[in-house]
Amino acid sequence: MHCESCDKNEATVHLTEIVNGVVHEFHLCDNCAKVKSSEVEQNFGLADLLAGLSAGPKTQTTIATICKNCGIAFEEFRKTGRLGCSECYQSFKIELASLLKRIHGSAQHFGKKPVLSQEQALASSGQKELMQLKNELKEAIDQEQFEKAAHLRDKIKSLEKGA
Repeated sequence: MHCESCDKNEATVHLTEIVNGVVHEFHLCDNCAKVKSSEVEQNFGLADLLAGLSAGPKTQTTIATICKNCGIAFEEFRKTGRLGCSECYQSFKIELASLLKRIHGSAQHFGKKPVLSQEQALASSGQKELMQLKNELKEAIDQEQFEKAAHLRDKIKSLEKGA
């Protein structure tokens, strides 16, 4: 699918925008998505978004939380959307955990593994088999098992020709 904005590149980013109850879907390439992202950030700053997400019932502990290293208060983070130093993550651990849970659905990152196409998976398994056969060939030669080595050599050659 081509990018709806430039109609040149492959669309890799798919956005759904809801304005006044009307749903618009955008299919954009990386470059056009960056432009769209800056437009959105100009209208709704990241700090405003984070402040809105972190705005919950204010408790005395939230108001009084201050980083011992840089002195930034959690309230200042809520306004700016930026932490002062790496120690802030420890100082605001509880507040940040609940914020991350609301944004991402979990406070812990699990990551993703790209899905290999069937062709890539076959090529990868073929390479593994070839490496394994070469190792077996080396062992057979070292142990002076020359008939086995000749058989493995022929098998490796046929696999390399097929590739």
